[in-house]
Amino acid sequence: MVEKGKPAPDFTLESDAGEQVSLSDFRGKPVVLYFYPADDTPGCTAQACGFRDDWEEYQRRGAVVLGVSPDDVDSHVRFRQKYELPFTLLADPDHRVAELYGAWGEKSYYGKTHVGVIRSTFVIAPDGTVATAMSNGRAQGNSEKVLAALGS
Repeated sequence: MVEKGKPAPDFTLESDAGEQVSLSDFRGKPVVLYFYPADDTPGCTAQACGFRDDWEEYQRRGAVVLGVSPDDVDSHVRFRQKYELPFTLLADPDHRVAELYGAWGEKSYYGKTHVGVIRSTFVIAPDGTVATAMSNGRAQGNSEKVLAALGS
Protein backbone atom coordinates (compact mmCIF):
# COMPACT_ATOMS: atom_id res chain seq x y z
CA MET A 1 0.00 0.00 0.00
CA VAL A 2 1.13 3.52 -0.74
CA GLU A 3 2.40 5.01 2.51
CA LYS A 4 1.63 8.25 4.26
CA GLY A 5 4.15 10.96 3.39
CA LYS A 6 5.15 9.34 0.09
CA PRO A 7 4.31 10.80 -3.33
CA ALA A 8 0.97 9.55 -4.62
CA PRO A 9 1.56 7.66 -7.88
CA ASP A 10 0.15 9.55 -10.84
CA PHE A 11 -2.22 7.80 -13.21
CA THR A 12 -4.69 8.45 -16.00
CA LEU A 13 -8.06 6.66 -16.22
CA GLU A 14 -11.28 7.14 -18.16
CA SER A 15 -14.06 8.86 -16.24
CA ASP A 16 -17.80 8.29 -16.26
CA ALA A 17 -17.94 11.37 -18.54
CA GLY A 18 -15.67 9.64 -21.08
CA GLU A 19 -12.73 11.94 -20.33
CA GLN A 20 -9.15 11.02 -19.50
CA VAL A 21 -8.52 12.08 -15.90
CA SER A 22 -5.08 12.20 -14.29
CA LEU A 23 -4.33 12.60 -10.62
CA SER A 24 -1.86 15.35 -11.51
CA ASP A 25 -4.78 17.39 -12.94
CA PHE A 26 -5.71 18.20 -9.34
CA ARG A 27 -2.33 19.29 -8.00
CA GLY A 28 -2.90 22.19 -5.61
CA LYS A 29 -6.10 20.70 -4.18
CA PRO A 30 -6.68 17.95 -1.65
CA VAL A 31 -7.89 14.77 -3.36
CA VAL A 32 -9.89 11.93 -1.85
CA LEU A 33 -9.08 8.84 -3.89
CA TYR A 34 -11.13 5.83 -2.94
CA PHE A 35 -11.07 2.32 -4.36
CA TYR A 36 -14.22 0.22 -4.13
CA PRO A 37 -15.10 -3.26 -5.43
CA ALA A 38 -18.21 -2.73 -7.56
CA ASP A 39 -20.92 -0.30 -8.58
CA ASP A 40 -24.41 -0.64 -7.11
CA THR A 41 -23.60 -3.18 -4.40
CA PRO A 42 -24.80 -2.53 -0.83
CA GLY A 43 -21.47 -1.57 0.75
CA CYS A 44 -20.19 0.40 -2.22
CA THR A 45 -23.48 2.25 -2.55
CA ALA A 46 -23.42 3.17 1.15
CA GLN A 47 -19.85 4.43 0.81
CA ALA A 48 -20.59 6.50 -2.31
CA CYS A 49 -23.77 7.94 -0.80
CA GLY A 50 -21.79 8.95 2.29
CA PHE A 51 -19.52 11.06 0.10
CA ARG A 52 -22.58 12.40 -1.74
CA ASP A 53 -24.35 13.32 1.50
CA ASP A 54 -21.26 15.19 2.74
CA TRP A 55 -20.60 16.79 -0.66
CA GLU A 56 -21.11 20.39 0.51
CA GLU A 57 -18.43 19.90 3.15
CA TYR A 58 -15.98 18.52 0.57
CA GLN A 59 -16.67 21.52 -1.64
CA ARG A 60 -16.21 23.90 1.30
CA ARG A 61 -12.78 22.38 1.90
CA GLY A 62 -11.87 22.52 -1.80
CA ALA A 63 -11.45 18.75 -1.99
CA VAL A 64 -11.85 16.60 -5.09
CA VAL A 65 -13.41 13.14 -4.67
CA LEU A 66 -12.52 10.37 -7.13
CA GLY A 67 -14.01 6.88 -6.89
CA VAL A 68 -12.17 4.04 -8.66
CA SER A 69 -13.39 0.52 -9.40
CA PRO A 70 -12.78 -2.14 -12.05
CA ASP A 71 -16.27 -1.53 -13.48
CA ASP A 72 -16.52 -0.05 -16.96
CA VAL A 73 -17.57 3.48 -17.84
CA ASP A 74 -21.15 2.47 -18.70
CA SER A 75 -21.60 0.89 -15.28
CA HIS A 76 -20.20 4.04 -13.65
CA VAL A 77 -22.63 6.22 -15.62
CA ARG A 78 -25.62 4.15 -14.41
CA PHE A 79 -24.34 4.09 -10.80
CA ARG A 80 -23.67 7.82 -10.73
CA GLN A 81 -27.07 8.67 -12.21
CA LYS A 82 -29.03 6.25 -10.03
CA TYR A 83 -27.64 7.70 -6.79
CA GLU A 84 -27.07 11.28 -8.00
CA LEU A 85 -23.37 11.14 -7.17
CA PRO A 86 -21.77 14.59 -7.61
CA PHE A 87 -18.20 13.34 -7.99
CA THR A 88 -16.20 11.57 -10.68
CA LEU A 89 -15.99 7.80 -11.02
CA LEU A 90 -12.99 6.29 -12.80
CA ALA A 91 -12.81 2.96 -14.63
CA ASP A 92 -9.83 0.72 -13.80
CA PRO A 93 -10.85 -2.49 -15.63
CA ASP A 94 -7.36 -4.01 -15.62
CA HIS A 95 -6.95 -2.94 -11.93
CA ARG A 96 -3.58 -1.40 -12.82
CA VAL A 97 -4.11 1.67 -10.63
CA ALA A 98 -5.60 -0.36 -7.77
CA GLU A 99 -2.46 -2.51 -7.85
CA LEU A 100 -0.25 0.59 -7.95
CA TYR A 101 -1.89 1.80 -4.72
CA GLY A 102 -1.94 -1.61 -3.02
CA ALA A 103 -5.74 -1.73 -3.25
CA TRP A 104 -5.82 -5.01 -5.17
CA GLY A 105 -5.07 -8.36 -3.61
CA GLU A 106 -6.25 -11.41 -1.78
CA LYS A 107 -9.18 -10.96 0.56
CA SER A 108 -11.63 -13.11 2.43
CA TYR A 109 -15.40 -12.87 2.03
CA TYR A 110 -17.73 -15.16 3.96
CA GLY A 111 -14.89 -17.59 4.56
CA LYS A 112 -13.81 -17.78 0.93
CA THR A 113 -10.59 -16.26 -0.33
CA HIS A 114 -10.42 -14.46 -3.65
CA VAL A 115 -8.54 -11.64 -5.36
CA GLY A 116 -10.13 -8.26 -5.88
CA VAL A 117 -10.31 -4.64 -4.81
CA ILE A 118 -9.42 -4.04 -1.19
CA ARG A 119 -11.60 -1.14 -0.08
CA SER A 120 -9.04 1.65 0.43
CA THR A 121 -9.15 5.41 0.74
CA PHE A 122 -6.31 7.87 0.29
CA VAL A 123 -6.29 11.55 1.14
CA ILE A 124 -3.73 13.20 -1.10
CA ALA A 125 -2.37 16.57 -0.03
CA PRO A 126 -2.26 19.51 -2.44
CA ASP A 127 1.48 18.89 -2.94
CA GLY A 128 0.77 15.36 -4.25
CA THR A 129 1.89 13.41 -1.20
CA VAL A 130 -0.27 10.89 0.63
CA ALA A 131 -1.61 12.57 3.77
CA THR A 132 -3.73 9.60 4.92
CA ALA A 133 -4.00 5.97 3.81
CA MET A 134 -6.89 3.80 5.02
CA SER A 135 -7.24 0.15 4.00
CA ASN A 136 -9.83 -2.54 4.66
CA GLY A 137 -12.10 0.10 6.09
CA ARG A 138 -15.83 -0.15 6.44
CA ALA A 139 -17.99 1.41 3.77
CA GLN A 140 -20.31 2.94 6.37
CA GLY A 141 -18.72 5.96 8.01
CA ASN A 142 -15.87 6.22 5.50
CA SER A 143 -16.76 9.79 4.57
CA GLU A 144 -16.73 10.92 8.20
CA LYS A 145 -13.23 9.47 8.67
CA VAL A 146 -12.05 11.17 5.50
CA LEU A 147 -13.46 14.54 6.60
CA ALA A 148 -11.66 14.14 9.94
CA ALA A 149 -8.42 13.40 8.06
CA LEU A 150 -8.93 16.47 5.85
CA GLY A 151 -9.31 18.71 8.89
CA SER A 152 -11.09 22.03 8.65
